[in-house]
Amino acid sequence: MLKKLIAALGLALLATLAYLALWPVPIDPIAWSAPASPGYTGAHAVNDRLASLNMIDLGREEGPEHIAIGPDGRLYTTVASGSILRMNPDGSGREAFVNTGGRVLGFDFDAQGNLIAADALKGLLSISPAKQVRVLTDKVEGQPIRYADGVVVARSGRMFFSDASTRFAPADWGGTFEASVLDILEQAATGRVLEYDPATKATRVVARGLAFANGVALSSDEKHLFVAETGKYRIWKIDVEARSLDVGAGTGAQASVLLDNLPGYPDNLMRGIDGKIWAGLVKPRNPAIDNMASKPFLRSVTLRLPRSLWPVPQAYGHVIAFSEDGRVVVDLQDVTGAYPETTGVTETRDRLYVQSLHAKGLGWLKR
Repeated sequence: MLKKLIAALGLALLATLAYLALWPVPIDPIAWSAPASPGYTGAHAVNDRLASLNMIDLGREEGPEHIAIGPDGRLYTTVASGSILRMNPDGSGREAFVNTGGRVLGFDFDAQGNLIAADALKGLLSISPAKQVRVLTDKVEGQPIRYADGVVVARSGRMFFSDASTRFAPADWGGTFEASVLDILEQAATGRVLEYDPATKATRVVARGLAFANGVALSSDEKHLFVAETGKYRIWKIDVEARSLDVGAGTGAQASVLLDNLPGYPDNLMRGIDGKIWAGLVKPRNPAIDNMASKPFLRSVTLRLPRSLWPVPQAYGHVIAFSEDGRVVVDLQDVTGAYPETTGVTETRDRLYVQSLHAKGLGWLKR
């Protein structure tokens, strides 16, 4: 009897090891060198300046991932249901402006008052004040735009936006968060920055080789783009006239790392007041994840574990503002993470509205 029990346990152990080593996973991990985390020191010293946010009720909606004040003076925000909400800046008069049937992440407004939306499921959209939705582009170089993420409209009308991953489309992998986890674990760096020119209706690649290309913002002279590379904890400065520039092949005259080795994953980028640019650090870094950077096999094993055992970083509220020369000028934190996944900040003369991937309401602080 004892021999049979030992044999059964041995078979179970072998089956478990075989599963952990051989079961197919959707990623093909690439080894990379994660820089040693600086932790919360220097400009990022621990503070509680983001704690005790005021809240605007969103009803049954959640995830005000991106926020902007429209030409009509009203506040617009995207939520997880696919809707874009519209309300007064104090939160009153809330209504569903439109639902794209996808998931809008970043958006901006053009000179005609159209809302230009990066929809992770549908591509780059234009939504008129009359709520008419049309696709501007969903392909580039004959390939689908799989994960439209952040977008900014230049004064010239040109639209610059990120395609976070050419490997993992949210439509195919259970949503934006799930697809982002797969892309960042794989580290194949297939993210791109694209341009759509409404005058010619042409879409082109500005830069490629980014480990999850995320938020985008323009410099004040509109000669450069600031781009968040979420998967490698950094923010780039890239020439808007670059063409299919592979940043993974090394930096050159047209691209440089502006902020490196951040203590968290940078997400949205938004121009603020007085020349600063806001960034949200959606999650803090996790030592276990950094330690697996050079160990692709362990990252594959991770996906074979129950999701509850994945090394997902803890909740931690954190937003920063930086100058165009790369100096961190504001750092706001909430160590409790009560307002989860802080993706960015929208700054007005009166308030700082804090963007979030999963929050049940819209947080704000007096400026």
